[in-house]
Amino acid sequence: MRSRTRAALLIGLGVALGVGLLSGVAAGAPSAGGTVRIGVEGPLSGDQKNIGIGMLDGARLAAAQLNARGGLLGKRVQIVPIDDAADPATGVQAATAAIKAGLDGVVGPYNSGVGAKTLPLYLAAGIVPIRLTSADETAGLGFTLQPMTSQIAPVAADALTNWIGAKSVAIIYDSTQLYTQTVSTALKGLLDQAGVTVTAFQPIEPGKKSYADVVTSVAASKPDVIYAATYYPEGGLIAKAMHQQQTSSRCIADYGSYDSAFVTTAGTAAAKQCPVVGVPAPTDFASSGAYVASYRRKFGQAPGTWSPYAYDSVNLLAYGVSQTGGFTASALTSELGKVHGWSGWTGYVTIEPSTGNRQPATVVVTTIDANGQLHVDQAWAKAAGVHPST
Repeated sequence: MRSRTRAALLIGLGVALGVGLLSGVAAGAPSAGGTVRIGVEGPLSGDQKNIGIGMLDGARLAAAQLNARGGLLGKRVQIVPIDDAADPATGVQAATAAIKAGLDGVVGPYNSGVGAKTLPLYLAAGIVPIRLTSADETAGLGFTLQPMTSQIAPVAADALTNWIGAKSVAIIYDSTQLYTQTVSTALKGLLDQAGVTVTAFQPIEPGKKSYADVVTSVAASKPDVIYAATYYPEGGLIAKAMHQQQTSSRCIADYGSYDSAFVTTAGTAAAKQCPVVGVPAPTDFASSGAYVASYRRKFGQAPGTWSPYAYDSVNLLAYGVSQTGGFTASALTSELGKVHGWSGWTGYVTIEPSTGNRQPATVVVTTIDANGQLHVDQAWAKAAGVHPST
């Protein structure tokens, strides 16, 4: 597992080549009546809206830069918000309406359970999605720059066994979400193989104001680590409860919790004691300075956690369209499946044609700094045998 971790970190912090990545896009002025409509589907409202807004703004920055360069195929790029509220039923309704109104492309969704329902709708309409889902069940439904369950779980298991040296782990997981169901099961399997005792495998439902009772129950099994395989609202509350109860178990939060809102939900003191499996922060990527500066100029604030991935997703789609001369699904699918060494804000990108997944993935372990921001945990990186230059 350590070799997989090393590869993930190397690609995640690989040198990005800057704004030159759009060299394949036409440089002429956009046609007066032509517009390319690219949807961005994500949780733009509800508990996870912090993620969705960051995605949307990342996509809007990419579109603004494309338009400044002449648009895409001589047409102005318009970003169309599609709010799924992290709910499959809401997502189906929103995606159906957006398709009916007219879309040329789509970035998202973020939530795998939503994507399992909406991604087939886009594909059936002849739209090639650049998804941000992570459950392996969504592999093959378009293309992604995001890590997948089969890439995340090994890094988490390696961190638990080789970095922390855990002999026993309790897993708390969200039983209602596709990604958290699959990653918790995958992680349990890897820990079983490694000879680690799983003292508890505790399902929860999201939306509660406190999970103190769950933490008390799980902590009673005396695990070395309590692993929260949940999204950030619940992950933050679990970390908060562990801090308040001063549990002897160490806290690790899963990839689903990776967002700046995890810190605000948990509180700084609790978040400091709970590393999060995630991806490099927007400023962790080599050569990220120009991207971050552009984002700040446009929005007056730091990038959201997933802004770089939505930004790169729009640009990857634009690259494929510029290479094929249009949005024809068969041609675009073939072209994107050939991507090797394309680069953007999140580093180098190579696509596995059979799944549409990025290989290798940008999975890391993060911790918060003195300013309360999540960044690659340098102690973990050293233990993994990687010394990134950021």
